[in-house]
Amino acid sequence: MSDVLQAAPIPRVPVVGGSDTFPVHRIYCVGRNYVEHAIEMGHSGREAPFFFMKPADAVLPVAQGETGRMRYPGLTKNLHHELELVVAIGKGGRDIPAAQALEHVWGYAVGLDMTRRDLQNEMKKQGRPWCVGKGFEESAPIGPITPAAQVPGVHDAAIALTVNGETRQNSRTSKLIWSIAEVIEHLSMAWTLAPGDLIFSGTPAGVGAVLPEDTLEGRIDGLVPLRVSVVA
Repeated sequence: MSDVLQAAPIPRVPVVGGSDTFPVHRIYCVGRNYVEHAIEMGHSGREAPFFFMKPADAVLPVAQGETGRMRYPGLTKNLHHELELVVAIGKGGRDIPAAQALEHVWGYAVGLDMTRRDLQNEMKKQGRPWCVGKGFEESAPIGPITPAAQVPGVHDAAIALTVNGETRQNSRTSKLIWSIAEVIEHLSMAWTLAPGDLIFSGTPAGVGAVLPEDTLEGRIDGLVPLRVSVVA
């Protein structure tokens, strides 16, 4: 038995310190996981965590020292940046208790959850799924993954994004409403996590629009910075 089509390649993210790569299985994203961002999006309080997904091939891997090139997507006139700490899962499981959750983490990276905000908002108004606003090609730029043991301070690290050198987002990862361990606990109740999964853990306040020719630079202390240019 053989495939009737050539299988698509598995998306891979570079790993810090060599030529190894991290094969991507699924991409999970946590919505509204910083208080200030929840408020700017019209919500408040510590609501139960909720999740959405991007396809694995939404990944736009950017190697250390390079600038990724993200094409400005179609159908939108309001493309937004959302800087996030990305968690790379190395050991799968389901119903993982928070006390054991970090044992399942392989490493961390800087990522962007790029969003067609106008399409997302329109879908929300109509009560329809908003995959079209989140799950398009190259909507998940990500820098090299650093093994967890090399970044013990990642859970209280400065996280900041500049656009053309101007600061847009600036916070700390310790301000997550739901910690990484709690996110993994909740997520693994709904899905069986697998090696190769990526979790975009939420974005701080300050999200905003970008245009072609803009350059974004995301930084989280202890991790390799992510630099991306938007092209027409």
